[in-house]
Amino acid sequence: MDDTLVSLGGWLFRRRSWLPVPLAIVLLLVPAPGRSISVFWLGALVVIAGELLRLWGVRHIGVISRTRSDRLGPVVSSGPFAFIRNPLYVGNIALWIGFTTSAGLLWLTPLVVAALGLEYHAIVRWEERLLESRRGESYQAYAALVPRWLPALTRGRLDRAAVGPLFSWRETLFSERGTLLAIAIGYVVLEVKAQL
Repeated sequence: MDDTLVSLGGWLFRRRSWLPVPLAIVLLLVPAPGRSISVFWLGALVVIAGELLRLWGVRHIGVISRTRSDRLGPVVSSGPFAFIRNPLYVGNIALWIGFTTSAGLLWLTPLVVAALGLEYHAIVRWEERLLESRRGESYQAYAALVPRWLPALTRGRLDRAAVGPLFSWRETLFSERGTLLAIAIGYVVLEVKAQL
């Protein structure tokens, strides 16, 4: 079973940008009668929080986060990676929760979380297998200290001196430009949908 999940994770990893498209279509086509402005802004705040988490993570991991291959960078244990092993995926889930909330489709939120949770869990199992095989003890030591999905509230067990080089904000924003553009387009389309 685990080998099947890992194989599925590798397949999903290479297609991870396109897999949420059906969710986006549902988000845009399903009407939300009576969408309130407060729910819209609550969703926008969740989107902002998710993107801030992603920006923080990309600043520490760099453009390697955008690869579609099995190319690996070093084990990153600074920034959000000191609290949680997968902050970029957690940020993505927050983005989608925010969009479903802003769209006024609160009933869709649990389905989005379940779909993305299953997708990302398989991807993470593949990534972990790859990291263990190529980074060995350094990744195993990191994984033993930092939780996969729920953030550790203390980071005393990590070596604080192990902070790698930070990428510049210019590099970070350049790497994250696709996500930032998708957020902007998403809100424009939601507004157009609300006006129809």
